[in-house]
Amino acid sequence: MNIADLLTARAAASGEQAAVIDESGGRCRTLSFAELEQLVSRTAECLRAFGLRPGDPVLVLQPLSLELCVVLVAILRAGLVAVFIDPSAGLAHLDSCCRLTAPRAFIGSGKAHLLRFVSPGLRRIPMKWRTGTLVRRALATTRPTGNNPGSADLPPSAPALIRFTSGSTGAPKAAVRTHGFLVEQLRAIESNLHLEPGQIDLVTMPMFMLPNLAAGVTSIIPATDVRAPGRSDPVPLVRQIQERQVNRLTASPALFHRLADYCSQHGVYLDSLHRLDTGGAPVFPGLLDSLRRLAPQAEIVAVYGSTEAEPIALLRHDDISDADRQAMASGGGLLAGRPVPDLRVRLLREDTPPPGKPLTESGFAALAAPPGTPGEIVVSGPHVHPGQADVPGSDPSKIVVEDTVWHRTGDAGRFDETGRLWLLGRSCARIEDRRGVLHPFPLEAAVMTDGRVRHTALVAVHGRRLLVVQPSDPSHPPQVPEWVRSQVDEVRIMRHIPLDRRHNAKVDYVELRRSSHM
Repeated sequence: MNIADLLTARAAASGEQAAVIDESGGRCRTLSFAELEQLVSRTAECLRAFGLRPGDPVLVLQPLSLELCVVLVAILRAGLVAVFIDPSAGLAHLDSCCRLTAPRAFIGSGKAHLLRFVSPGLRRIPMKWRTGTLVRRALATTRPTGNNPGSADLPPSAPALIRFTSGSTGAPKAAVRTHGFLVEQLRAIESNLHLEPGQIDLVTMPMFMLPNLAAGVTSIIPATDVRAPGRSDPVPLVRQIQERQVNRLTASPALFHRLADYCSQHGVYLDSLHRLDTGGAPVFPGLLDSLRRLAPQAEIVAVYGSTEAEPIALLRHDDISDADRQAMASGGGLLAGRPVPDLRVRLLREDTPPPGKPLTESGFAALAAPPGTPGEIVVSGPHVHPGQADVPGSDPSKIVVEDTVWHRTGDAGRFDETGRLWLLGRSCARIEDRRGVLHPFPLEAAVMTDGRVRHTALVAVHGRRLLVVQPSDPSHPPQVPEWVRSQVDEVRIMRHIPLDRRHNAKVDYVELRRSSHM
């Protein structure tokens, strides 16, 4: 098995259709599926010729681009392991990740290679190439032949990707993705997000490059930097959507807010868009309403998922009823929708400790939240990452039940009478004090029903319940419902609520608590 075989199959089926159109850097470059297949094959052969062997880790520091697409698939085809690190996490994080994985090669942009002057971890890597230089060398030194040497034949358990993130402690956390897991995840994304050959997708997240290639969807590389979506320039994106007749777009809520605000202010409608998917952070109905005005013809879907299980549940904008909106406005939480097929979702008591050993079905059932009560959301299915299931207790986010691995999302939720999932916020963010237990989303979702609110968050500071609210327009502060005020000790209006670096949409509770002390 090799995930790159999906591209080979798609190249045979889609041939001259454009696979990637890169309009970054002020120029336009296009590769058809057939051309991409040939370039990937030659780049993979070049990597093999330099002595890299299946299983060798290769560090990749390259922004979303045509080069990233070629290099990533070539690494997978050669049986190597692509390692991704967020450089914005700092040099200590970068060097720590290099120590943990000991990459055999480093492939990156010219700007990324400047980090070698200040990073001992990068300097220790034996082989180093600039992305464009490697691809040009592959074209110059590897002859195209009629017989493709093919992908490295690997077991489904062979690692394909390693992506490092930072937890709340700042310590690097490695998320390992195997070839088998990636195949299942791509199938889940393709079927549930309705990827179809011939669609044109403006790609704002690198993770969607592979599903698009496998499904025969043309990927448009944005003409602007989208790594900080809350600060991205919407003007080039609107131009690309209109000129390229883009018909689908998957993006973070922060980027969609930028697009919706711009289009509303300038009276722009994006009629070519037929599908909009947003997730990676809480998606409130107000944003979905804005997207309906932005793209009147589109199917608009909120996607709930996690790095370890994507997607978990889907919510179509058109399926949100007046009763659902009233429930969210009155403390019911945030509606996430119906769990996707082939996925099992259960609720555990929120105080459940890591079992530390495999459980029987009856032992697992004993951990379940009582019917009708909230609990921590746990999921199991073919596109749920199993972690190190063969090492019981090594991963506190996993529960092994006989032969089945369940992933603990860390999110609190509840089911309604129709089987839909409602989110209540992170389990670790719930407040337990003399007044009882309070989850954040019931209050936050209620406050977000006011269109004048951009962000809001509930935190405990020095034993007090603090609700902070960031207005969309500081000159027009919103009205916080009296029942919400009665649940907290203070409501504070803030000009800026700190958000995560990656999506610019999730509240950074650690930084918020620190700034709230001031």
